[in-house]
This record gives sequence, C-alpha cells and structure tokens, in this order.
Amino acid sequence: MQIISYNVNGIRAALNKGFLDWLKAASPDVLCLQETKARPEQLDLSVFDNAGYPYHYWFSAQKKGYSSVAILCKQKPTHIEYGTGIDYMDFEGRNLRVDFDNVSVMSLYLPSGTNPARLEYKFTYMDDFKSYITNLKKELPNLVICGDYNICHEAIDIHDPVRNAKVSGFLPEERTWLDGFIQSGFVDSFRHLNTEPHQYSWWSYRANSRTNNKGWRIDYAMVSEPLKNNIKRAFILPQAVHSDHCPVGVTLAL
Repeated sequence: MQIISYNVNGIRAALNKGFLDWLKAASPDVLCLQETKARPEQLDLSVFDNAGYPYHYWFSAQKKGYSSVAILCKQKPTHIEYGTGIDYMDFEGRNLRVDFDNVSVMSLYLPSGTNPARLEYKFTYMDDFKSYITNLKKELPNLVICGDYNICHEAIDIHDPVRNAKVSGFLPEERTWLDGFIQSGFVDSFRHLNTEPHQYSWWSYRANSRTNNKGWRIDYAMVSEPLKNNIKRAFILPQAVHSDHCPVGVTLAL
C-alpha cells in the first residue's frame, strides 16, 4: 500500500495548478490531504471519481475557507472516523481517519503557533492528541498518521537550526513533544530509511526559499511500531509544486 500525504494549501487553488494530473501520475492507494480550505459542496467531486478515487472523505472546519482535511482512497475503507470527539479540535477540522482490514490511516493537520495564543492552543492540542492516540492504538495498533505536524524534529530537518531555535515549529518544547510522540510507539518512516540532510517538505513563499532549498521538514508519515518491518519505502516529492508544501509518503508491504 502506498500512502501519500500532501498539505495542498487550498484544494481549489491546487486543482488550478494541475493537481489532478499529478494525482493520476503519482497514483497512491491512499492520499491524505491537509489544509483543503473547502467544503465538499464547494467542489466538483466527480473529478476525483474520474481520477480513480471513488472513495473520498472530507472533514471541514466550521469556519469557511479554513484548515480542513480529506482522504482519497482507491479501495473502500471498512470505517471512516470524522474527528476525534474532542470538540475544540473537531471545530477546526484537523483529523480524519479511514480503517482498512490491516491498517488505519489518519490525515492530521496539527496547528501552527503563529502567535502566543495559538502557540498555547497548539500545546494543548498536542497533549490531548497524544492522549487520544495512546488510547486509539489499543484498539487499532496498525496505525499510520500522515500529515502536517508543524514541527521540525531535529536540526537536520531545518535549513537554519540556529536562527530558528526560537521560532514556533522548532521550539525546544515542540521538538520534545515530537520526541515523546515517537517514543510512545511510532516510527518517522522517512528518517527510518533516509539519513541525508537538506530534505524538506515546506518552504516559505518569501525570499526564493524553495529555489534556494531553505526549507523545513514538517510533514510526516508516522508509522506505528507494529508496522515498522512493513516499511519498504519512504519519500519526499519536492517536484510537486501545487502548494508551499510538497507531498511525503510511505510504501508498506501488507
């Protein structure tokens, strides 16, 4: 099973930039989207059917044009879980999960800490999310959590670790949380198989950051420990340019 995750920074904008051609060429079994910024009634959903994804699920923020996640599948899941059941999280449309017989896949859009109030919100979210996942793994041990975590884990994951040490996304407290999340029973699939530096998934639109590869790796395909030996490939696709992010993915032998 090939799973790809992509923060599209607006699905309608991405569609106008050739997203469907990319989707047909990449052809993942499951595609997790973040920051779709649209409700399904605002889209022509038949384009996804025609691209080979008859099973698509959308979980939107209550605020129009904000946040929101989706999952596109080639095969029908056995169950779809919209949100976490935690009201303040689900208000912003940040979690969506599909279950198959031998694996469950979640699309996650973790908040950014753009100002002090949102940073506090982010830490609360992270703590509650970790507790939620700890309980969920008891029921669904074969879990893949794909998405935009809005955190760089290590210095190798950011182009300038020194000057960004006090910037949200690379704060010591955020990195410590991600350490703990991984140690609770997950594998960072990309770093499991790839140790090369300068591998990023997000670039600022400012100062030619993408051209100069001054990026951050904040998008992950986290795979639960029971599936560690099933990881056959993990990758980043920087050639896809429909967003300020690029897709990341993992291939599992199931």
